[in-house]
Amino acid sequence: MANHKSAKKRALQSEKKRMRNMMVKTKLRNAIKTVRRAKTEESENAEDLFKKAQSIIAVSAKKGVITKRNASRKISRLAKLLNATTAA
Repeated sequence: MANHKSAKKRALQSEKKRMRNMMVKTKLRNAIKTVRRAKTEESENAEDLFKKAQSIIAVSAKKGVITKRNASRKISRLAKLLNATTAA
């Protein structure tokens, strides 16, 4: 553990940030998984799930948990996945 007051504070801040990032990343992964699962099951609510996942991805990028490019790539790949099923 840190010895200086400022270092202790920084350690606490880092821990809080780490916990928040873990929570957001878990939420993000679960949203992506539900969209993929709905797609494989040919569910009609896949579009709604995609919109929710898109929102979660955008919020995680805004919070700085993932980068803007990473968020864009994830959204693009999910959209491509859903469009492939509708076209087929």
